[in-house]
Amino acid sequence: METKYLNKTILIRQHLDEGYSITAFEALKLFGTTKLAYRMRELKVTNYPFIKEMIDVGNGKRIAQYRKKVA
Repeated sequence: METKYLNKTILIRQHLDEGYSITAFEALKLFGTTKLAYRMRELKVTNYPFIKEMIDVGNGKRIAQYRKKVA
């Protein structure tokens, strides 16, 4: 894995650790990544605790929103 991609995963993890949630649009806007689901899968294999929720954004559209799972 290239360092620049790993760094984006680390940035996303730090964002979640700070208590924020994230969607694909926010990941693109904040970190320049279009592959949020892939980054979350990278976190999942490290047993990082997160929750995926599908949120309604209007017109019958739903998108994934991720947040850190609090024990």
